[in-house]
Amino acid sequence: MAVQRGGFSTRMGFILAAAGSAVGLGNIWKFPFEVGQGGGAAFVVLYLTCCFVLCFPVLVAEIAIGRKTRRNAVGAFKALGYHKWAFIGYLGLTSGVLILSFYNVVAAWALGYFVEMVTGNFGIGKMFGDFTADYISVGLYSILFMGGTAFVVSRGVSGGIERAAKILMPTLFIMVLCLIIYAMTLPNAVEGLKFYLVPDFSQITGQVVYSALGQAFFSLSLGMGALITYGSYVNREDNIVSSASLITLTDVGVAVLAGFMIFPFVFSQGIETDGGAGLIFITLPGVFESLGSTLGVVIGGLFFLLLSFAAFTSTISLLEVPTSYMVDEHKIERSKATWIVALIIFAVGIPSLLSNGAVEALGKFASLPGTGTLDFMTFVGLIANDLFLPLGGFLIAVFTIYVWKKENFNEELTHGDSHLKGSWLQSYVNFALSYICPLLLGLIFLVTVLDSFFGVKLINILLG
Repeated sequence: MAVQRGGFSTRMGFILAAAGSAVGLGNIWKFPFEVGQGGGAAFVVLYLTCCFVLCFPVLVAEIAIGRKTRRNAVGAFKALGYHKWAFIGYLGLTSGVLILSFYNVVAAWALGYFVEMVTGNFGIGKMFGDFTADYISVGLYSILFMGGTAFVVSRGVSGGIERAAKILMPTLFIMVLCLIIYAMTLPNAVEGLKFYLVPDFSQITGQVVYSALGQAFFSLSLGMGALITYGSYVNREDNIVSSASLITLTDVGVAVLAGFMIFPFVFSQGIETDGGAGLIFITLPGVFESLGSTLGVVIGGLFFLLLSFAAFTSTISLLEVPTSYMVDEHKIERSKATWIVALIIFAVGIPSLLSNGAVEALGKFASLPGTGTLDFMTFVGLIANDLFLPLGGFLIAVFTIYVWKKENFNEELTHGDSHLKGSWLQSYVNFALSYICPLLLGLIFLVTVLDSFFGVKLINILLG
């Protein structure tokens, strides 16, 4: 019996859903501090260049493959007649499952902190280790978050994913803007903006270039099959290149706006700008406490609600990838497939949940020459995020141009956009997928392998 796949009812619904897939926790806590440590505005320019030079062509390729085949990340390669290349889809599928398994845990932290903020428990930041080690509480928040994600995905593409995106994404932007407006009123806000925006080109090193490349690629959810899957639900007449441009701009916009929010908060209290989860979950609650009981509850609650929304838009797409695979390849009804997959991924994520203080062995899971001792969750992140995703992007670029062939790709690309044919943009996308993307993504993969597993700093050798 045929299983109905569904599809996006509007182009804007697709753009918001795909942008939601790209926008995540990394936009809020990672990007601003990469900027601060990488030369301020100089890093922003470098990052934007990487987004459009490296990521945009791969994004276009993934959407084109999905729209052409109307299949999931694995089935798409089979539908094109290249069954042996379906391993790219399986690689993306595996990446997404692994990422969601630990991403759901971090999302649970954000949700838990939202509850703590609105109840006035600002001291939670000083007890972050105790909070993450409390596997009962974190487990309950994880179940709640995964359950909410599964509920949306089980409702279908237009009735669940698209409808949620149309609510979540505008709300997310409103929350960011509200927090920016308040942050601008804080003492030393101008100093924070100077740190964020004034370029310092002396900070641009080989490592910074590598970080910009990696941040740009990972930020757009490439290489995990999400955009192939979402592309398979797109109307045949939609303009792929225009949609990909708007998706990229939305993701970049959230990341850049986050800096206008984070740095005034940081500089208002004279906090170190080393960033990451430590600053978000340990330091910022103290900042919110300093605002007073009422205002602190409002601003702190809004901030962690923003984090939860950003995580939710990403977990929806991460769960949709394996769900779509189950629906297409195994003919399982969507609702049933969604809850089966959600349960499996939650189970896979239990070791990550326990690796942050609950089980000592999982807290010291692996020791690598380039990274030192890693807990289980960080190790899984290294494998899925830092290795599988760039490898997947590299393979997609190679497949699109050299296996599927440039002519077939361009035929799909120009369907719905006759003006693209013969344009400089079409030529650039083809050139980037032929040479730039394979070279840079291959380099990212190689640098990560040599650095993490062998302690060899190849990027410093190459770029200094």
